[in-house]
Amino acid sequence: MSAMAGEEMESLYPLRYADGTDLDAVLAEVRQSTVRKANEIADLRRGVLERDGVQLTSCAWDMAVRFARGGRLLAFGNGVSSTDAQDLAGLFLSPAGDARPLPAFGLTNDIAVVTALSDDIGFDVVFARQIGAFGRAGDIAVGLSTSGNSPNLLRAFDEAARRGLLTVGIAGYDGGRMAEVDSIDYLFVVPSASVHRVQEAQTTLYHALWELTLAELPAHEAGQSHVPTH
Repeated sequence: MSAMAGEEMESLYPLRYADGTDLDAVLAEVRQSTVRKANEIADLRRGVLERDGVQLTSCAWDMAVRFARGGRLLAFGNGVSSTDAQDLAGLFLSPAGDARPLPAFGLTNDIAVVTALSDDIGFDVVFARQIGAFGRAGDIAVGLSTSGNSPNLLRAFDEAARRGLLTVGIAGYDGGRMAEVDSIDYLFVVPSASVHRVQEAQTTLYHALWELTLAELPAHEAGQSHVPTH
């Protein structure tokens, strides 16, 4: 482990690296670390809202249009982002309380399909092939990545755009290659070098997108929707 990586690990997990002989000092360091992380994520969420608040509203408007016309949401990602994609799909499909369910699918849910495509063709196509099979014009494709560089997400966005789906990307760092392609209609970037802070802010972002979409949906179904101000 490099010295920089070691310092980052110590910053993330102070209790693990602390001198256990001084309990008060250990607890003080844990408190400071917790407060520091809470402040970092609060500042990051605030910054994303200030920069992308209008775009979030516009994206929710476009998503509500598609749901009102029978569209479905297809969510995908790799690693931890795959669990976030599943959480996103579950949020729309099976929300808590009295919130309205909307059709949504996680493209990593069927491990037989994922492993078959990976083994028979290649991992780069695991999402694009599913979008090619299930996606239709009027659906919504949402891909999540911390780096923004995943080849299978880029191919999925290309396939989704070619088929007329609304495409939404959620990335971290500087957006990576997702910020360079033309196949993503809405791209939300969480500008942080910490994968932990990126994932926390991305979760907040797609929960906000879900709430805004639900708020827009009744007007679209009643034919009284308005065009958002960009």
